[in-house]
This record gives sequence, C-alpha cells and structure tokens, in this order.
Amino acid sequence: MQHLNSYTFPLTNFVWNTYMPFRAQDVVPISEARSRLTELAEDVVAGAEKVLTKNGSAYVAIVDARKLDYYHALESEHGRLVMLSDAETGLTDALADRVMSEEEFRKSLQRPSPRK
Repeated sequence: MQHLNSYTFPLTNFVWNTYMPFRAQDVVPISEARSRLTELAEDVVAGAEKVLTKNGSAYVAIVDARKLDYYHALESEHGRLVMLSDAETGLTDALADRVMSEEEFRKSLQRPSPRK
C-alpha cells in the first residue's frame, strides 16, 4: 500500500469542481473505522474531516453535523443563485427580443421523424 502525506478526492458538484486536500491520517479504511468510531467522531467534532475508504477508494465521509448543515445551506444558496442567473438571462433575452413564439418553441422540442 502506498503512503502519501496528503490525498486529494473530488467532492460533489456543489463544491464547484474544487478539490479538498486530506491528510493521510484523515483517510481511514472502513474496516478500521468500525473499531475507532468514537475516536474518529471526536476528531471530527474537533475540526477534522474523515474519509472512509472501501477497497482503496473513497466511500463515505464523516463530517461535523454543524458543517453538514452549513454545506446544505451553501448548496441551497447556490441553487438560488443559479435560478436568479437563469431568470436574468431570460429577461435580458426578452428585452433584446431574442424570443420565439409558442409554435416555434413547440417545434424546437419535437424530434425529427425517423427515416424509413
């Protein structure tokens, strides 16, 4: 098994394609975590984040419940910002007369008929 001083795991898309570095002691095989759960939980409450691996790949993470709430709030805020951006784009297009009629829109949604 190769030992590294830090690992990098891609996180979910809501982190906007960034990578979070983890120290080697923050990466724990899930089989080992079973016997160390209390210790790992105390480390997490103290500020660490733990990544549990299964068959050598990142499987789940242990994070403080307060951080999880914060992550959910960030994800929700990101969703609102995306919707506002989409609404702004739509209004800008409408004001610039970049619109189509309902009939044109319906036709744009139709798939071309298969050739026989």
